[in-house]
Amino acid sequence: MKKQTKINYILTLILVFCIGASIPVLTGSSQVTEQHSAKSEVPYCVTSPTVPAQVTFDGETIDLRRYDRRERMDREMMAFTYMHSTTMLLIKRANRYFPIIEPILKANGIPDDFKYLMVIESNLNNIARSPAGAAGLWQFMPATGREFGLEVNDNVDERYHIEKATVAACKYFKQAYAKYGDWMAVSAAYNAGQGRISSQLDKQLASHAMDLWLVEETSRYMFRILAAKEIFNNPQRYGFLLKREHLYPPIPYKKVTVSTSINDLNDYAKSQGITYAQLRDTNPWLRDTSLRNKTGKTYTLYIPTQEGMYYDPKKTEAYNKQWVID
Repeated sequence: MKKQTKINYILTLILVFCIGASIPVLTGSSQVTEQHSAKSEVPYCVTSPTVPAQVTFDGETIDLRRYDRRERMDREMMAFTYMHSTTMLLIKRANRYFPIIEPILKANGIPDDFKYLMVIESNLNNIARSPAGAAGLWQFMPATGREFGLEVNDNVDERYHIEKATVAACKYFKQAYAKYGDWMAVSAAYNAGQGRISSQLDKQLASHAMDLWLVEETSRYMFRILAAKEIFNNPQRYGFLLKREHLYPPIPYKKVTVSTSINDLNDYAKSQGITYAQLRDTNPWLRDTSLRNKTGKTYTLYIPTQEGMYYDPKKTEAYNKQWVID
C-alpha cells in the first residue's frame, strides 16, 4: 500500500509539472520565469504513440509484437505523429487525390492499401521530383515510366499525370505480384527493385519481405506504409483534429481534347479564361510553354471551372469521415 501511495505521489508531481509547464503556451504568454527555465527548456510534454499489436495490409494480419517489428513501427509512428505540419497536409491533400486514385486501383485489381505507398513516395505532391530524377505522385524514374507506358520527354511527362501514372503503377504492381504472390514484397520491390528483393529473399531464406535485412531506406519503407495507414485511419487518436473546411476539395474542371500542337500555352490558357499557372497546376504533365504534337496524338487538358476555383467551406465534403471532427 505504501509503495502504491508513493507511485501515485510521483505520478501526481509529474502531471502537475507538465500542466504547469504548459501554462505559458496555453495562455499565449511569452514570459518564462527564470525558475521554469532552469527546470525545462521545453514548455510542453511529449508522449509516445502506442504501437498497435497488429495491423493489416490487404487483409493480411501483420503481427507487431515481436521486438524488431514493433520498434521499426514505433519509429515511423513517432515520425508521422510529430511531423505535425507534414502529416496534417497529407490528410488535407488526400481529400483531393484519394477519390481519383482509389477507383483506378480497384479497376486494376490492386489493393486499396497501395494508396498509402503513394503517400510516402511523394507526400501527395503531384509535382514532386527527387534528386535522383523520380517524379510525380508515384515517383517513377524516366526509364521505368516509359517501360510501363508513359510518355516522358522534355515537352510531355506523363509521370505527372495523375490518372495515367496510377495506371502505370498498377501495371508494375501486377507484374511484381505475379513474381512474389505477396503484396508486401511488391511494395518493397517498388522501392528497392525486383531484382534486389528476389535475391535477398533467396539469400536470406526468408518467407516474408518484412523479415529481410535490407538497406535502411527499404527497411523503413514497408513500415512507413503501415504507419501512414494507421495515422490516416485514426487521426484524432494521434492528435490531428481537422474540420471539413480544412480539407482540400477536388477541383472541378472541364475536359478539352486536343490533337494538334499548341504554340503558346500562355495564350491558350487566356483563351480558356484561366492563367498559365492554373493550366500548369491542373496539367502538370505539360513541361514547356508549348505543346508539340507532330504525330496528332490526342491529349486531354483539364480546365478548372470559374466556380470551382473559389473555395467555399460550406461545400467542402470529407471524403473519409474519419479524418474530421465535425
